[in-house]
Order: sequence, then structure tokens, then C-alpha cells
Amino acid sequence: MIMANITTMNGFLLMGFSDIRELQILHGLLFLAVYLLTLAGNLIIVIVTTVDQHLQAPMYYFLKHLSFLDLSFISVTVPQSINNSLMDIGYISQGQCILQVFFFTSLGWSEFSILTVMSYDRYAAICFPLHYEVIMNPNKCKWAVIVVWLSGSICGILYITTTFSITFCKDKIIHQFFCDVSQLLKLSCSNDYLGVIGVAIFISVMAFMCFTSIVFSYIHIFSTVLRIPSAEGRSKAFSTCLPHLFVVSFYLSTGAFAFLKPTSDSPTAFDLMISIFYTVIPPSLNPIIYSLRSEAMKKAFRKLLLGEQITRKQTFLPCC
Repeated sequence: MIMANITTMNGFLLMGFSDIRELQILHGLLFLAVYLLTLAGNLIIVIVTTVDQHLQAPMYYFLKHLSFLDLSFISVTVPQSINNSLMDIGYISQGQCILQVFFFTSLGWSEFSILTVMSYDRYAAICFPLHYEVIMNPNKCKWAVIVVWLSGSICGILYITTTFSITFCKDKIIHQFFCDVSQLLKLSCSNDYLGVIGVAIFISVMAFMCFTSIVFSYIHIFSTVLRIPSAEGRSKAFSTCLPHLFVVSFYLSTGAFAFLKPTSDSPTAFDLMISIFYTVIPPSLNPIIYSLRSEAMKKAFRKLLLGEQITRKQTFLPCC
């Protein structure tokens, strides 16, 4: 009945992963477990980097915002997918779809932007240690974060404005577990999707500029680190930038593959798995990667778990 009326309905039908009820329940429960663990891990990072006196440097300030972006990003798509799987429904209203597209694109861009800022922070810390506090002073850090969030909002507005100006004349069936822009474009019967293509090209150019900045930063970082005479010094320097480099590489590789891969009229399980790799895996891995590589983070976690009192240091970034 839903399939018959989906063209005339106001919303869309998300096909998800399977039509088999048992697999739907399994998918819902697995997503629920990953979602709760991701929320817990990122919330812990937000809490400890806010209250611990040893975690008030710019690196942890940006990490706090990355974690907040992660828990927000995964909350855009996964709860809806969990509900659809467990309740055996696939319908999503147009209003919900618009919100998903806005927050998915805005938070996705904001995450890439904050990763770019974090690479510059590591570049300044390792290549210009004597001038680091001047380069990354509290005011500049705050403005960097403001630009990250504003640029993400602009990206989201551009996408929803162009995407939902399209006339959807085909069956409103989305072969994904969320409102994917590339799938929405396939529902158009005319060339009114060219605005979305223009936005995608503009965002791609901006993303390439950010990528170039990240590459530039790490070329200088590695050349500087390799000139450090002591093995201990090199190890300490690498330990602060390798987690970030891994996150950037994983995020960019999966996102670029999904963006460049042509969409299919009959998406396979492989296509759905790729979407998981850039929507679900990065937010869930980030807390593990950053906490395992940072002794300061592990020490703060232990304090939090043991219920020890954590006092906040009123020195650097006091109101952030």
C-alpha cells in the first residue's frame, strides 16, 4: 500500500538494509549499540576536556568541538534508522528529510573544517613552538570555531535550498537508510537539479583547499619532527599528530569514495556499507583513537571513572 501511494505522499520511503524482518531487528539493535557507545565516548571527551585543568590547550579545545560534532553527526541519521528498523517502517516526512539533509551536510562540512583547523594547530605547535601561544591565542581559537560552525550552516542552507527546489516526479523511494542527496537527485525528471551540482562543485573546491592545507601542514610537521635529535622527542611529537592524521585519512578516503562513486538505480549491500563507513564509523572511532594515543586523556578518563575531583584551571581558554 505504501509502495503504491509513495509518489503522491508528502514524504519519502527509506528502503534501509533488508526486507527480512529478522535482519531489520538485528540491524536496529547493532546500530543502537554503536550509537550508545558513540554517544558515551564523545560525551566523556566533551566533559573531561571542559573540566580537567590539564586539558585546556587549543588541541583539546578543538577536540572537544570535534567530539560534539561527532555525537551530533551520528544523531542525524542513526536514531531514525534504528526506529525504522525496529518499528518496521520506512516512511520519513519531507520536513524530517529536509532537516536530515541540512544537518548531515552542515555537520559533515563542519567536521572537515575542524579537522583542517586541528591540522594547523599541530603545525603551529610542532613547527613554531616558541610562538605557539601567540599564533593560537584564545581569541583566534574561538573565532576559528565560530567560522567552522558558520561555514557548516551555510553549506547546509545551500544544499536544502537547491535540493528541495527539485520537482520529484518519480516514486519517492530512497535506497538508503537516510535522506541521501545523491538519491534525492535521482527522483528528478528534469534538469532542475543543476543547482545542487553547482553547490557540490563549490563545496568540492573548498574541500580541496582544506585538503591542500592539511597536506601542507603535515609535510612541514614531518620534516620538522624528523629533524628532532632525540627519539623521545620525535615519539612525543608523533603521538600528538598521528591520531589526527589517521582520522583525517579515514574521513577523507571514505567520503571521497562515496562522493565520486556513481549512484546506482539498484544499490547493493556494498553501497550501503560504504555509507556506514562515512556516517557511522568515524564518530564511533574518534574517541577510541584520541583517548588511546593521549596519556593526558587517559589520565583524565581514570579520574572521571574513579570519581576523583577535577578542578578547572583558569589560565588558557578560561571561558570555552
